[in-house]
Amino acid sequence: MKQLSQETLRRAAGLLAGAGALMAGTAYATTRVLAKTAIDRQPPRILEKAGSRIAGAVAEEEVVVRQREAAQRLEQRQTERVHITADDGAELVGHWYPAPDPRRVMIAVHGWRTSWSRDFGLITDFAHERGCSVLFVEQRGQNNSGGDYIGFGVLERHDVRRWVDFAAERTALPIYLCGLSMGAATVLMCADLDLPDQVHGIIADCGFTSPDAIWQHIASNNLHMVYHLRRTIAQSIYEHKLQAASFRCSTLDALGEGHTPVLFIHGTADRFVPVEMTYQNYLACTAPKRLLIVPGAGHCMSYLVEPRRYEKALEEFWADFD
Repeated sequence: MKQLSQETLRRAAGLLAGAGALMAGTAYATTRVLAKTAIDRQPPRILEKAGSRIAGAVAEEEVVVRQREAAQRLEQRQTERVHITADDGAELVGHWYPAPDPRRVMIAVHGWRTSWSRDFGLITDFAHERGCSVLFVEQRGQNNSGGDYIGFGVLERHDVRRWVDFAAERTALPIYLCGLSMGAATVLMCADLDLPDQVHGIIADCGFTSPDAIWQHIASNNLHMVYHLRRTIAQSIYEHKLQAASFRCSTLDALGEGHTPVLFIHGTADRFVPVEMTYQNYLACTAPKRLLIVPGAGHCMSYLVEPRRYEKALEEFWADFD
């Protein structure tokens, strides 16, 4: 009987070890797919099927149509296609749209797997009419800009710093860094860089706090995966591919060291980047700051839900810091 018990224990231990190995193998395989979806220029086909699950919501058809039509109108405007070379040699593309009577410059930074015209098509007329010349940035690893990977702000913040130099060579007007979603995280991560005095403010709509934090939120809340099994794998893949300083590079650290005024914007119904991340960013910010929270607005939908409040917040921010 004693011998039978020992044999049973050995078999049970073998089964547990096999199950553990299977779980580890499954976690590694799924994390590799998720990492490719997140950062590779050419994502796996699964993104086409899982897009709404990753975002946590499906955009309403009316909203999609309005964004598409606004993007088409913006693309038809007379803009100058411009180029810079990033610190790592990647060729980056932008679009310069000067105002007839300029008062300031907005460097507009789009989000993850989207485009300059889609993210800023709806608000550009308002900004232009208020004297904003706009430099639309195409983020690395996306669309027409070079780079094989998307850095979730860690690499892109240095690209934005180069775009600041480009804009400063064209004009002495105040410069504002403006971003949506990953673009918002990107401009917030610029807060502790050596920004010239010509940069008067940062406008961040739906910014997350770090690559690690947003991956955890999406994996745990939208994809219903156990993230702690995957964090180490995700960090290793991210840092190996991007040669970035850290997967946990954070807006919170940057905002704690920065001096540039910040306008934070977020909708309470955002399931892609939770509004709590903007509250965290706001509390971490040691510079002059403003906060606009729009009840019921989804991801980057605050301007659609309450356009006048959004415009008023921008006008007051410019009036205070121009």
